[in-house]
Formats: sequence, C-alpha cells, structure tokens
Amino acid sequence: MADRQALLDRQDPLDRQDPLDRQAPLFGRVAIVGIGLIGSSLARAIARAGLAGEIAIADRNAAALARAEALGLGTSYHATAAEAAKSADLVIACVPVGACGPVAAEIAPVLSATAIVSDVGSVKGSVIRQMAPLLPNPRRLVPAHPVAGTEHSGPDAGFAELFDNRWCILTPPDDAEADAVEKVAALWKGCGANVEVMTSDHHDLVLAITSHLPHLIAYNIVGTAADLEQVTQSEVIKFSAGGFRDFTRIAASDPTMWRDVFLHNKDAVLEVLGRFSEDLAALQRAIRWGDGEQLFDVFTRTRAIRRGIIEAGQDTASPDFGRRPAVDAAPAPTEPPVKAAKAS
Repeated sequence: MADRQALLDRQDPLDRQDPLDRQAPLFGRVAIVGIGLIGSSLARAIARAGLAGEIAIADRNAAALARAEALGLGTSYHATAAEAAKSADLVIACVPVGACGPVAAEIAPVLSATAIVSDVGSVKGSVIRQMAPLLPNPRRLVPAHPVAGTEHSGPDAGFAELFDNRWCILTPPDDAEADAVEKVAALWKGCGANVEVMTSDHHDLVLAITSHLPHLIAYNIVGTAADLEQVTQSEVIKFSAGGFRDFTRIAASDPTMWRDVFLHNKDAVLEVLGRFSEDLAALQRAIRWGDGEQLFDVFTRTRAIRRGIIEAGQDTASPDFGRRPAVDAAPAPTEPPVKAAKAS
C-alpha cells in the first residue's frame, strides 16, 4: 500500500514540464467512451483545464452522441469505441461495469503500445479481470473511480465542477507502469479531484459500505413504500418526508449501472449486507423490548459520522428541504438504458 501511494508522492507530470512548455496539454488525445453523466462531466472538466489537445467522444447511442456534439463536448465524435481510440494517449471507459470487457475487446486492436486505458466504474476488481486479459499491454491499465455523481444521466446532466474536491480512487494492478499511474492521477487532479491509491479488493469492500449498500437500501425502501397496499401511491408522494425524499433521489439513479454494480461486486456487497442485517436485527430487538438506551447510543454514534463528512468537506451543513429552485434541476435523461454484460 505504501508503494502504491508513493507513486502519487512524486512530482506530477505537469509540474515536471519546462516552464516554456507549461501550456502543453497532459495528453495529446483522450478518448471518452460513453457520454453519460460522468463521461460528459469528464469531457467538460478536461476542456476546462486544458488537459488534452483532442477529446474524442464515442457512444453507441446515436441520440446521446448527437447531443454531445450539439453541446460541443469534444473535438470529434464516433459511433464506435475503436474509432475514438485510434491514436489516443488515454482511453477512458465511462460505461457500466459490465460493459468494460466488451469495450476493451473493441479498442485493443487499435491501441498504441503506450496508450493508457482507464475507467470510472464503482467496482474495480471486476474491471481488472475483464479488461486486463484483452489489452495488448495490461500494465498500462489504471482503473479509476471518481466518487462523485448525481441521480441524473445523459450528456446534459454533466458539469465540469462535478469532481471538484471529490475523491478519485485509483486501483492499479501491482505491475502497473508508474508513469501511467502518475499521468492518470495528474488528469484527475487537473479535473479538481483529490486522488487516493488502493488495491481493488480494498476499494470494493469500502465502496460496498459507503455507496453500494446505501443504494440497495434506497431501492428497497422506495419499492416497499410503493408496494404497501394500505398506503396509496398518491399518499406516499404527498406526505413524503425529507428522509424518504433522500431515498427517492438515490433510487432514481441509473438502473443499468447499479444492476451491474451489484452483479460485479456481489461478494463484498453480500458480506456487508450480512453485517447490516445483523445490526438491523439488533435495532429491531431494541425497539421490541423498549431499549431506549441502546437506540440512543446507536443514533449518537452515527450522528458523529455525519459531522465527520461535513468536516472533511464532502458535504455542507446547509439545510436542504428539497426546495431548491427549479433552475438547478438537471434535465431528465434522454438516452435509453444500456444493456451490459453479465457478471462472470
């Protein structure tokens, strides 16, 4: 772990440039495969910081690709990942986790010997297992996970500030080439993110706790509320309190992406879900037996987690009662769900 983090302690490639060449971009050509929320935000952030001379965008959804072109998100637009990856210094798969293998298979024949391949998925072990065997130089694979997002999707949903002061986790394999890791780290720092390096297994366990399980709970509780026969749908909507509205926002996330997350990180999710079920059963017993002291202790301890998140700058203490002006709301997604590969 220390060796991995030491890669980031070295001077960034941007800082090593000659002052006279300081305006030279980090990459000559970056290919972004998939132009949804993350892909479109990344294109905007790369352009904002001048990190690439060319931004080639690929999406198999013709409507999404046309919209990206209308928004001017790239310098070229392609119907296939292979077309975008030609002559690219960096290819980033911004697709559901289950689609990373097919993307790797498609781009492999056109990749240069020095091209770096990365992704943005919320599961990292599966991405490495899918992509590495298919790439001509798997040592140039640097998986990444920007821990940022909203419940919206599509090219219109992205914005350049999405990654500002958020974490991007890199999970390079043990034999990854150092310069590839450094350059991907420099890209994400240039996009405004903080960068951390860890193993893929550790990442998948941590994110199962902090992201995957909360989404699973949100999907389940919203579905339960909708299915309760004694409460009509209109009452669920009419009397929704702040906590339930928070769950509905999370449960509005892209279903294809989250289906793939659970299928491809099932071991870690099931491990964490087992622990959660035990803790939930303990709360159930406390309520049944009127153990107010245990309930108070649990609620006090968990309240401190919220304060820690705010102190870390990952959220604000500003009240949010779902009353933000409509102008802040992102447009509804325009592209249909993407079918992705099944987990192996």
